[in-house]
Amino acid sequence: MKYLLTLLLGLSMTAWAQSPVNSNVQKPKNIILLIGDGMGLSQVSSSFYFGEGDSNFARFNNIGLIRTSSSAQPVTDSAAGATAFASGVKTYNGAVGFSNKNKPVPTIVEILSESGYASGVIATSSVVHATPAAFYAHVKSRRIYKMIAEQLVESELDFVAGGGEKFFTQRTDGKNLYEAMRAKGFEIHTDSLPEKVSEKKQLIILAEDGMPKMIDGRGDFLPNSTKLALDYLSKDEDGFFLMVEGSQIDWGGHDNNADYLISEQLDFDKTIGVALDFAETNGETLVIVTADHETGGFTLSAAGDNYFKIQPTFSTGGHSATLIPVFAHGPGSEMFRGIYENSEIFHKMMELLGKK
Repeated sequence: MKYLLTLLLGLSMTAWAQSPVNSNVQKPKNIILLIGDGMGLSQVSSSFYFGEGDSNFARFNNIGLIRTSSSAQPVTDSAAGATAFASGVKTYNGAVGFSNKNKPVPTIVEILSESGYASGVIATSSVVHATPAAFYAHVKSRRIYKMIAEQLVESELDFVAGGGEKFFTQRTDGKNLYEAMRAKGFEIHTDSLPEKVSEKKQLIILAEDGMPKMIDGRGDFLPNSTKLALDYLSKDEDGFFLMVEGSQIDWGGHDNNADYLISEQLDFDKTIGVALDFAETNGETLVIVTADHETGGFTLSAAGDNYFKIQPTFSTGGHSATLIPVFAHGPGSEMFRGIYENSEIFHKMMELLGKK
């Protein structure tokens, strides 16, 4: 029996050592992190039932789960959730780029910029909202939007797209941050998404606050801005990091509005397709898709006794503590299998980029 146990242990250790997660892991040059704010497994599932054609989620082979609780609360908010992704630390709800000891923590954008990486953030919220802000800003409260906007000016970002004009131009301090951004070398677009951009850094702000809803005619802003960002950032020889947020999946969940939520989810799915198409052509890009938390307690229920019809339902107007899926594709994607804390996303990215 002792010999048998030793043999089995030896075989299991050999298999572990030979697994792609632990040896000969391919290293990406670029990373695209797509965050579906408020997107749980039922939200993901809706793209299989309500979309036209196949869901882009079906293109992933490496899938894991993350625990999303913040350092102080079992149910996280977007600020703490995004800070875990951007800086690898658990913090309290509301904190952006701050640890749970109220100290600023470096973000992946700041760390990679020291090695010459280009970087960008895209959101369908304002660009100073909690999730995008966590990748470039450091504030104790996510609601200090005007300070976050000032920190965006001083950040290392090269490409920024979303809403939030009022935080740049309609300020009580009288500052016009567009002028400050131009002084930093940015080309600014406020009317529409350009078809092509120059070699200058890009700031694209197309709404006073959050972008319009899909059901109100936003169109293809998210997939098209993602394609534009990839065309722009991929010219950098050192590599790039891009964060893309489908912000309003969360808002549809808060509203308990299934049409709102599902239309945002399908838009996010289309954007994932853009990222995957780029990665498969490029060959050096890792695509990661996940969420900061689930919103709404969203469920795809049978319509009563009618098992031929799906009736979307909600159990809350807030967030939930359910485990969140992680999907990965490209070099190093096998590292994202398993069940782990949300902060490990950051550490896995850093390890793959050789920054640990």
